[in-house]
Amino acid sequence: MMNHLSLLAAENSNAWVLGVVVLVAFFALIFLLVFFRYFGLWIQCVTTRANISLPSLLMMSLRKVSPTIIVRSKIMAVQAGLTRSYPITTKALEAHYLAGGNVPDVIRALIAAQRAGLTDLDWQTAAAIDLAGRDLLDAIRTSVYPKVIDCPDPKRGTTLDAVSKDGIQLKVRARVTVRTNIKQLVGGATEETVIARVGQGIVQAIGSTPSYKEVLANPDNISRTVLSEGLEAQTAFEIVSIDIADVDVGENIGARLQADQAEAQVRVAQAKAEEQRAAYTAAEQEMVALIQENRAKVVMAEAEIPLAISQALASGKLGLLDYYELRNVQADTKMRDSISGGEPTTK
Repeated sequence: MMNHLSLLAAENSNAWVLGVVVLVAFFALIFLLVFFRYFGLWIQCVTTRANISLPSLLMMSLRKVSPTIIVRSKIMAVQAGLTRSYPITTKALEAHYLAGGNVPDVIRALIAAQRAGLTDLDWQTAAAIDLAGRDLLDAIRTSVYPKVIDCPDPKRGTTLDAVSKDGIQLKVRARVTVRTNIKQLVGGATEETVIARVGQGIVQAIGSTPSYKEVLANPDNISRTVLSEGLEAQTAFEIVSIDIADVDVGENIGARLQADQAEAQVRVAQAKAEEQRAAYTAAEQEMVALIQENRAKVVMAEAEIPLAISQALASGKLGLLDYYELRNVQADTKMRDSISGGEPTTK
């Protein structure tokens, strides 16, 4: 009985030892896998003094953060000396990555700004600009190397059409040199606003010029006038210069407008004359109708004469001899009218 118990105890002890060995081997395997996966990144952090530990790399993977991107971005910041100017922690890099930002581009932009001597940009500002959707690296490049913008936008038109005070149309093409204003990059207007303001300023400046000849002789006056208006206010750019690239003479808009106005006045006069003629025609027709009405009254009156004569003869107020004398007078009058060529006298 004692031997049987000893065998059972020995078997349990062996099973326990085997379980411990398996568990240790399992954890050792996991450690080796993690070690070999992050060993290269950890070595880079150690050799470059990036100050990122091996457990931190493991926790990045658990937080769905790319360790490679964070490590390389932190190494770039450390090697470029950015961490001496302002703190850039690993947590800040991870937070920007999780927020959807482009961590390597932000670090590159900060390095470019530092090399260019731009002191207005720090990590917080750069991260905010990147999260706002602006291309920060391109903005830094534009701040160092100014960019040229065509006005008007070639996609929307070829020239700016303006009319001077003497009525001559001028077709203008301008080139605007701008550089990025880092302070107004967040919330500042884009290139389209700059193009629209410059176009408006050029049209206004040409419109206030007495003669188109002055514009052709001194196009730089237009540039200076537009540049002095402060068109870059509330925009993400600073206007360096405005250059008139080309000026073409167009139509004589003033003469065409005067011709159109004269033609319109002629049409108005014709309409008034036609209205007056129609009024006169209507009045004439009214007079003709009135004449016809009066003639009808005369005819009706003449038709009553024989009746009146017969009544006068019957009542004795008119004698037969008097009647024949009246007829002789009428016949004599009719004869005289026919000889003279006049209108015969009505009965």
